[in-house]
Amino acid sequence: MPTQPSVVVFDVNETLSDMSPLAERFAETGAPASLAKLWFATLLRDGFALTAAGDNTAFAEIGAEALRGLLAGVDLNRATDAAVDHVMQGMAGLGLHPDVPEGVSALKAAGYRLVTLTNGSTSVAEKLFTAAGIRGSFDRLLSVEDAPAWKPARAAYDHAGAACGTDPEQLLLVAVHPWDIHGAARAGLRTAWINRSGAPYPAYFTTPDYTVASLPDLAAALANAAG
Repeated sequence: MPTQPSVVVFDVNETLSDMSPLAERFAETGAPASLAKLWFATLLRDGFALTAAGDNTAFAEIGAEALRGLLAGVDLNRATDAAVDHVMQGMAGLGLHPDVPEGVSALKAAGYRLVTLTNGSTSVAEKLFTAAGIRGSFDRLLSVEDAPAWKPARAAYDHAGAACGTDPEQLLLVAVHPWDIHGAARAGLRTAWINRSGAPYPAYFTTPDYTVASLPDLAAALANAAG
C-alpha cells in the first residue's frame, strides 16, 4: 500500500492564484487581452529551456523579457517599458481562486503540513496568502529561486524534500499543471491534480494519484484513501 503523505506541497501560480485578471492588465495597455495566456506559456517555455540548459533564471526576469518580445509591434497606449511594468505589477495584486481558503483549511485541520513550491517568488505567495488570511496555515513558502533548478526538474522537488526534512514519498504535490504533476511523480512524490476546467489529462504525462475538481475535495479524497 502506498505511503500516506504527511506534507502537502502546493504549486502557486494558477493552482492557488487566479491569474485571469492579468488579461485586463494587457487590455489596459492597449494590447489584446488574449496575449495574457500566450505570455504565461512563453514565460514557462523559456524558463524550462533555461532549466534544461542548466540555468536558473528568476521568474520575474524571464516574464518581463518575454513580455517585451510579445509587445513588440503592438499598438500600445504607453511606452513599452511602462506597459511591461503595468502587467508585471499585476502579478503582485492577484487573488486566490474561491475554493482555495476552504481547501487549505480542510487540509490543515486534517493534520497535514502545508508548504509551497513555486517557480515564482516567495514574496508573491507571502502577499497573496496574507491578504487572504491563510498565511498562518503554511509552515514554509519555498521557491525554486533557492533550488538548483525550476520545476519540473527533479532538483526542485528534492529541494522541497530537503527543506521539509522529508522523504519524497511523504510529499504530495498539488498543481493544476500536468507538467508539474509529471515532474513530481518522476521525483518520487505523490501527486494531486486540480482540474477546475474539466479538461482531459494528457496521456503522455504520469497519471496523478488524485484528481479533484476543487481543492476542498482533496482532503476528503485523502481521508478515503487512508481508510
